[in-house]
Amino acid sequence: MQKLLIAYDGSDSARAAFDFALDLAGKYGAELHVLAVARPPEFGDEVETEAVIEQSRRHHAHTLQPLKSRTGALKAHFEVKVGHPAETIVLYAEDHGIDHIVVGHRGHGLFERWLIGSVARQVIAYAPCAVTVVRPRA
Repeated sequence: MQKLLIAYDGSDSARAAFDFALDLAGKYGAELHVLAVARPPEFGDEVETEAVIEQSRRHHAHTLQPLKSRTGALKAHFEVKVGHPAETIVLYAEDHGIDHIVVGHRGHGLFERWLIGSVARQVIAYAPCAVTVVRPRA
């Protein structure tokens, strides 16, 4: 394992996944890529949409900031992208030669899973590499 990607959104499950990925990267001496994905708004005029995207981008960059001091001597990259989360994660993995992805598990109810699906499920289905799904600690 040389390049590890953690998809991070600031949730409890993402924090657990980051801890897991940090430990894994340390054990294998892997390069760590931390990616936050800001969803674009689904409606609105162009000016309003750009403002919402910029605000979301700033929010995600702020969310990643405290993680930077936790990577220690690891080679780490932090990035915020805009797009559909699962698609953006998979494309980032392909573009950067990632060989392992770590994502958090949301714990949706059964009905919600069938209705909206999950980012983790879509990443598993389309990822070009191994994927580990981490559940938040109880």
